[in-house]
Amino acid sequence: MREGIHPKYVDTTVTCACGYSFQTRSTKPEIKLEICSHCHPFFTGKQKLVDSAGRVERFHRRYKKTEGKTIRKKVSSLSADRRDKKKEK
Repeated sequence: MREGIHPKYVDTTVTCACGYSFQTRSTKPEIKLEICSHCHPFFTGKQKLVDSAGRVERFHRRYKKTEGKTIRKKVSSLSADRRDKKKEK
């Protein structure tokens, strides 16, 4: 490594908004966090799970009516006129 171009690597205090703090090493002497593993719902076990199974069932009920049939859209008369003009050329 070249001398004088790299930042100093120092002991760092990481502080969360909940009050929890811990020591690590970084180029900055102090780091402030909004959320950490002690207050995040995923790590504390207070996470609410989204019911994705209900969404899948609702999707199947909604599209069960088509039963795999392809639904064709009605072609407007304007696009039909354009097709006729192309055939003439």
